[in-house]
Amino acid sequence: MARLLVVDDEKSLCQMLEIGFRKDGHSVETVFSGQAAKKKIESQVYDLVISDIRMPDISGIELLKFFCETRNPAPFILITAYASMETAIDALNLGAYQYVIKTDKLVEQLKLTVNRALQHSALREENVRLRRELLHVFAHNNIIGHSRQIQGILELVRTVAPTTSTVLITGESGTGKELVAQAIHEASLRREKPYVSINCGAFPETLLESELFGYFKGAFTGAETNRKGIIESANGGTLFLDEIGETSPTMQVKLLRVLQERRVRPLGGSSDVSVDVRLIASTNRDLKRMVAAGQFREDFYYRISVIPIHVPPLRERPDDIASLARHFLHKFGLQMGKGELDFNRDVLELLTRYSWPGNVRELGNAIEYAVAMCGEHGGRICLEHLPQSLTGMTPSGDAVVEIPPEGLDFEARIAQIEKQYLLAALRGSDGVRTHAAELLRMSYRSFRHYAKKYDI
Repeated sequence: MARLLVVDDEKSLCQMLEIGFRKDGHSVETVFSGQAAKKKIESQVYDLVISDIRMPDISGIELLKFFCETRNPAPFILITAYASMETAIDALNLGAYQYVIKTDKLVEQLKLTVNRALQHSALREENVRLRRELLHVFAHNNIIGHSRQIQGILELVRTVAPTTSTVLITGESGTGKELVAQAIHEASLRREKPYVSINCGAFPETLLESELFGYFKGAFTGAETNRKGIIESANGGTLFLDEIGETSPTMQVKLLRVLQERRVRPLGGSSDVSVDVRLIASTNRDLKRMVAAGQFREDFYYRISVIPIHVPPLRERPDDIASLARHFLHKFGLQMGKGELDFNRDVLELLTRYSWPGNVRELGNAIEYAVAMCGEHGGRICLEHLPQSLTGMTPSGDAVVEIPPEGLDFEARIAQIEKQYLLAALRGSDGVRTHAAELLRMSYRSFRHYAKKYDI
């Protein structure tokens, strides 16, 4: 139970409170002056302090001020036989938990007040602990940033993680949407259960259905054994559906049924299987616009977007670039056996000015490239170590245009620039060509044409 300090110049009252609180299992110490209480507070840690306001040496208000200066977050309760609205207001403004008038039922009143104060204190400590754990979860999942946007996401994750509500994470490719999903899972009550993810855009519809729902032997050509689906594999845990915007309306209907009924039926099966999964979905597409265009089911959209979380692109949070770059520098420096590296100042300035169309993924790839190009152990990253797609840009993002006195081969120069952009887009999308095409605002067919042209 709690450790209490009771301060009052009335010894009989102290004894009465000591007896009453010890019956409830609390450890109680009593002192009869404010100065004696100061010495106790300086040398001991208490879960709660009860003090009279009027005492011969120093007042309870002065003791409260001293207690607050010790930065002890424990509740402080003031008691008095002389009620004063002004004193009560002063006490609460200074940080007192409660102001209690001495009556014949003082012990009963204090017991109720103390119980409420201790419960409030326990909840506050639990909140601090959970926040500390969440910070660890974010660090573990490489979610790094001190910007207002990232701190807002951290707070939102802390709030929604303990719930079972469906979450929709939106943002451009490479912003780290799955890292946020993993953080929600690891900060939730389901963290000991499976976390299962699948990229909905990586499978044709028929294959995606069998992956999600599972199948029985003979359900289709090639189904030679029974196989549990991903949804059932995530039972009790979290199911992350990446790129949910790539699913067909037919698949959306089937997933909507799973969310509403909490049941799945494997292909070739005759009965349903109960499942308990928390769904987190993500997309880099504008689902609202797709709903308006009839490309995405409205009922399914509202079912998956109960709690929306938007991860902003890196260009909208430049304050995070330096800390992210240093994180990747440390990571790849250790991986490649080059120890602790550092950036030249002009490198950090360039990294901060660049628009990062591939977001955090592109930044990580650029730093990995730079570390590989840096030959020194424990050296510094210079501009020449960075990819040409970065160093060939001005702070405004326009290509540097310099024509030497002897002239240049215009078509060869343009081809070189095109190839650099294609390579940069691939680095920024982990080699996924459909995403690289989106980064360059071109069709996949055009991207494939250029990739073949430059033998990429």
